Amino acid sequence: MRYQLELFFTALGFFTRLPVPAWVPWSPERLNHAARFFPLVGWVVGAIGAASYLAFVQLLPPALAVLLSMAVTIRATGAFHEDGWADACDGLGGGWDRLQVLTIMKDSRIGSYGTAGLVLMLLAKAAALVELAAHGNLQVALALLAAHPLSRLASTSLIHTMQYVREDESAKSKPLARRLSATELVVAAVFGLAPLALLAPAEALAALTATAAATLWAARVFARRLGGYTGDCLGAAQQGSELACYLGILAAWNFI
Repeated sequence: MRYQLELFFTALGFFTRLPVPAWVPWSPERLNHAARFFPLVGWVVGAIGAASYLAFVQLLPPALAVLLSMAVTIRATGAFHEDGWADACDGLGGGWDRLQVLTIMKDSRIGSYGTAGLVLMLLAKAAALVELAAHGNLQVALALLAAHPLSRLASTSLIHTMQYVREDESAKSKPLARRLSATELVVAAVFGLAPLALLAPAEALAALTATAAATLWAARVFARRLGGYTGDCLGAAQQGSELACYLGILAAWNFI
């Protein structure tokens, strides 16, 4: 149990800016096995987002509470996944062949595609959450609690099913480039899917369907353009599937 706890804190320290206990050892091998807890990290980030929204909305209009909640979660994660989304937009939008796409994605500067993609993604998530708030503040909190773990399960599924294509040994996500075992995949799936129980059945089904569709589309694009995934692709998949989850919930309401 202590080893599992250490793996969770390893994942928490890698995927967020949150402090972890000093007694937790770190090694690339431990990070390699910590991917099973990526969705559980989503529980923490989702809880931070939900709690901050419910606190802000007591004093401010829902739209501002949504924006501030997003700012809090971005601060908690260090914009880790947003950075991956922007880099993926730049690389896939501006690159012609595989090598050029990988080179652009590795560039720390942000280009036109990355800027446009990041702005549109943040606006879309904010707009979706504001629409959710129209149905009650609790709906926003529940959506955040469900979307963050589910979207991180989407990224974890890419680690398990696709090949890591970045050859640079110094790449930050290189230690994660290992297929999960069957047990690890089950653990990740349980943590990623369990929060869907917070939603109504129709909402949960729509959120799961939309997230799966977004993940499959992303996997197809990455396979066709790159032959696999990079760390930036994982961040992009998380962002896209998180938005898809919100849109799925909203779509479900149109049929209820």
